[in-house]
Amino acid sequence: MTTTDGDTASVSIQDMSKISGLSEATLRYYEKIGLIGPVPRDESSGHRRYGGHAVERIEALGCLRATGMSVQDMRDYLRFLDGDGGDGNATRMRELFERNVSRIQEEIERMHVRRRYLELKAQLWSARERGDAEGANRIVPEVARAREGLR
Repeated sequence: MTTTDGDTASVSIQDMSKISGLSEATLRYYEKIGLIGPVPRDESSGHRRYGGHAVERIEALGCLRATGMSVQDMRDYLRFLDGDGGDGNATRMRELFERNVSRIQEEIERMHVRRRYLELKAQLWSARERGDAEGANRIVPEVARAREGLR
């Protein structure tokens, strides 16, 4: 998994992918767009070798990516983490994470609406399966209301 060059342990791209949960293609993309700095290469093979500092940062990016955070927000996170932006970094970090909490909350609410719609459709078809026309007719307006919430 790791090799040691002097005092610095390094990790291959395959292992970095396993550690971070990010695909190898994503790791290469993040390097290409500058989200992670240039990755040193093994002199004999030319393969990427991620050092300890890079591993920590990429693990953090993997966690942020898992939350659905945008690349721009990840850029801001790393910039604030590095202290670029002055004394207001704690405030900026809090705002960044609060904004993403709000985004996730909105996603959860949309998922609840979707789930409710599917539950009602299942109830409708269950009533039809039982031959319960009256029950099906009671559910149809609820399905219509739930459908409006999907838009």
